[in-house]
Amino acid sequence: MNAHLEARTGERLRRLQEGHNQAEMLFLKQVWWPSFSNFRYLHPEYEVDDFKDGKRYLDFAYIRPAIRICLEVDGYGPHLKNISRWQFADNLERQNQLVIDGWTVIRFSYDQVSEKPRRCQQIVQQVIGRWLGDELDQNPSLSFLEKEVLRLAIRKGEAISPIEVETYLKLTDKTVKKVLSQLVDKKMLIPASGNMRIRSYRLGDQVKHPM
Repeated sequence: MNAHLEARTGERLRRLQEGHNQAEMLFLKQVWWPSFSNFRYLHPEYEVDDFKDGKRYLDFAYIRPAIRICLEVDGYGPHLKNISRWQFADNLERQNQLVIDGWTVIRFSYDQVSEKPRRCQQIVQQVIGRWLGDELDQNPSLSFLEKEVLRLAIRKGEAISPIEVETYLKLTDKTVKKVLSQLVDKKMLIPASGNMRIRSYRLGDQVKHPM
């Protein structure tokens, strides 16, 4: 937040100082940080051109080359109950314009972030995982099969089972066990359930932190 405050002036600075409230902070604490352990590429109160030739501000924008994701946290309050039909239509039009301009729009309610943070984490991981998996290609220590298994785990956003890997990659049980074991040794995967016989695996810190 301090880095973004220092880089902004005028209305962009005021919006960041006044616009980030409890809902947005809760999203950072309960959804984003547990999912990625960093805030790289995430911009709070991000300014975009409005379809009416004005400006609007997104709660969060995740921006990387060829990737633009809008993340909104909507509180349920009196202003929503009193919104007019034309204001409701205007809000929908604003979202449609973002999509037309190439944004992926993900919306959460305050209650979802507060009461079901794990489900919100899974949704964010799934949508961002569609692109983040490409970074695995930069790791020379991973084989082709290991990269594909990690991409599967990233896209799913939760624990994966050996049978899922078998089905996804059309491999034998023996080969899958070998690949999963190698990824555990490299700390790319962590056993998620089972002691003597591991039934599922989740992403390890070696995958999350570089992202």
